[in-house]
Amino acid sequence: MTDNATHFYSYLAEGNIICRCKARTGAEVVSELARLLARNNAGLSAESIVSEVLAREAVFPTVIAPGLAVPHARLAELDKPLVALASSRDGIDFQAPETGPVKVVLMLLTPGDDPGLHLQLLSALAKDFSTPGEIDKVANLPDAGAVMAHFNGSDLTIPDYLRVRDVMTRKVTTVLEQDTLQRAIELFAVTGESEMPVLDDDGDLRGVVSLLELLKFSMPEHVLWLEDLTPMYRFQPFSEVLKGANDTKVADVMRTEFTSVSESVPAVQIAKLFLVNQIGQLIVVDSAGRLAGIVQLRKFAARLFWE
Repeated sequence: MTDNATHFYSYLAEGNIICRCKARTGAEVVSELARLLARNNAGLSAESIVSEVLAREAVFPTVIAPGLAVPHARLAELDKPLVALASSRDGIDFQAPETGPVKVVLMLLTPGDDPGLHLQLLSALAKDFSTPGEIDKVANLPDAGAVMAHFNGSDLTIPDYLRVRDVMTRKVTTVLEQDTLQRAIELFAVTGESEMPVLDDDGDLRGVVSLLELLKFSMPEHVLWLEDLTPMYRFQPFSEVLKGANDTKVADVMRTEFTSVSESVPAVQIAKLFLVNQIGQLIVVDSAGRLAGIVQLRKFAARLFWE
């Protein structure tokens, strides 16, 4: 990419901007922006855009910050990214009660065979609009010319490549090594997680506890070599573990060896680590070796191949 191409401004056009949008719902604004892009770009179908965008919206909600939605799709017929923007002072209902009405909507369409660029654009937008007041500022701009001037004067650039921090999950369910096994069991049940980082009282990373460790702790190793499990048809070993779950510490069950990756390395390294280690989750650490986030294989693959 050239320096010009890496600036978000280069993907915008005044004709693809709607200020003070009257749409009331997410579906309505998606339809408006799709018609705009189809009208201004030969070979595109508004119906096809709406179908692709809403299909992703149903699986991956695109409200990425309070007041900001980035409905998006990958289209095989594109050879470059297309962006359309709508702003609303009153807010648009994207059925996201936790974040409230959306004031800025950025529709992002990218070539179907360029997942890297797609994720780079999403990451750059999320980072830029995390600046306090940025969403309201854009929402209150009076016209398309003002929007273009705003982004032309901003530092919103597209990175040459993604780093691990751009694709990791920052909100992580954790347990302390001195927590009880019962506490871990409850968290597994409530959160749906299959693996959790274990921290000490100072917040340092000590290990990992997973459902697999829980099963191993419950089943005596010699049982794995038995063909006849008749004596355990009523899950007797698990009963014993549950009886002592409030007295057993997570430290007694966790494993201290795990695969981690620095948040600053290129994100493609994640794919290699998943393949080499045959695992479903990576621990992400910062420069001090402390927990920064996680990357789950299923989410990483979904973002890479489809989101």
